[in-house]
Amino acid sequence: MIDLRSFEVWFITGSQHLYGEDTLEQVAKHAEKVAGSLNDNQKIPVQIVFKPVLTTREAIYHICLEANASKACIGMIAWMHTFSPAKMWISGLKVLQKPLLHLHTQFNRDIPWSAINMDYMNLHQSAHGGREFGHMMSRMKIKRKVVVGHWQDPEVTDKVAIWARAACGWHDWQGAKFARIGDNMRQVAVTEGDKVEAEIKFGYAVNGYGVGDLVDMVNEVDENAIDRLVKEYQESYTMESSIAAQGSRHQALRDCARIELGLRIFLESDGFKGFTDTFENLHGLKQLPGLPVQRLMAEGYGFGAEGDWKTAALVRAMKVMGHGLPGGNSFMEDYTYHFDPENMQVLGSHMLEICASIARGKPSCEIHPLGIGGKEDPVRLVFDVAAGPALNASVIDLGNRFRLLVNDVVAISPEKDLPELPVARVMWKPLPDLKSAATAWILAGGAHHTCYSQNLTTEYLEDFSDMAGIEFVKIDGNTDLYHFKNELRWNDGAYH
Repeated sequence: MIDLRSFEVWFITGSQHLYGEDTLEQVAKHAEKVAGSLNDNQKIPVQIVFKPVLTTREAIYHICLEANASKACIGMIAWMHTFSPAKMWISGLKVLQKPLLHLHTQFNRDIPWSAINMDYMNLHQSAHGGREFGHMMSRMKIKRKVVVGHWQDPEVTDKVAIWARAACGWHDWQGAKFARIGDNMRQVAVTEGDKVEAEIKFGYAVNGYGVGDLVDMVNEVDENAIDRLVKEYQESYTMESSIAAQGSRHQALRDCARIELGLRIFLESDGFKGFTDTFENLHGLKQLPGLPVQRLMAEGYGFGAEGDWKTAALVRAMKVMGHGLPGGNSFMEDYTYHFDPENMQVLGSHMLEICASIARGKPSCEIHPLGIGGKEDPVRLVFDVAAGPALNASVIDLGNRFRLLVNDVVAISPEKDLPELPVARVMWKPLPDLKSAATAWILAGGAHHTCYSQNLTTEYLEDFSDMAGIEFVKIDGNTDLYHFKNELRWNDGAYH
């Protein structure tokens, strides 16, 4: 359900007629070669589309309008090959609604020491042409990413790839729909929020649906379809004997399959990209969806438990950004601590709904009591998560603004087996350390639900927050609580 190669980033080049037609022909050839090289780069997941060199106010204005109207265009890369007077860019930048990356590069990497002359200087003017362009964007307070370096430098192309993936996630939000099945978990604050402001700010809609809307579709599921899905379960996972084909609780697995098929029908009926549910609204469902949610997330749907629509939307965006990269993204929660002074750790998990895209090895399909919700025991996948660098991210509504909060973590293998813990789980050490990270998260008003990512870094999410025009706060190995508290104070002042 995610195809990043169908998206386009337009490559635009600024110049002017001052230097003559011969220079403009060279500029066009150079720009086309740079765009083609970026398009051929395997790390950049979208198509980089070369556009004619821009030399007039009118041409710039019209290309920005065309980008806005294009369903395929998710952003533009701008390069000032020569000096492009920035007043020409005002009208275009005023109307541009797509993300922008300023590539501050030049065609030749090295200065030709023995041959350099004024013709060369006039052609290779990015050093000050880019500053002219940057001045205007700063004066107009336009959020953008600036990447500096030679266009063949892997560090440069990696940054372009990160920005392009962030732009894919942002584009995917525009016009997206998320279903809130049931309501928010009662009396909980952080999973609530202003859905109207979110649609204005982010471009996606969140609407509520009664559980009965879903139950109607669950009840209509064909038995043959259930047979096929149960067979798929048996082939994909290690099955607990009690729910296997001849097991005493096999009916629970069939009930689970029926819920998954009904959920799919519901989500596909109106093109939803994600959803929420809650254990407090299960009327007509035999069990809280566990395995169905885990499988739908693995396919790219966003999800948030207990009505948490902000996390559902973020999970979807991060799945789009990370599509095709090793590792996965999942709904997550800091569940309990290991407070050994010499080895502090967090155990991340949830009641049922951790995505199998982050699983280490083949998950086990099991059934266990839930203890809340008042329904039959739910089926779920149980697994550990691989060790390695990761992060947790959360979007929170502070009343006057949204904040994207990110914490770098290092996942570790559990010291011992967890034979009595019947859920998917991951152990991690937050950076810079558990005490500092938890203090910073709490001071920043962070939620207890997050999206856990194995394949994204803070740079992706910083780019994404710039595109959304929201506050970005990170907690990493360099976080110092004194400076972190001051950052929050400064941000409060800036946003008030």
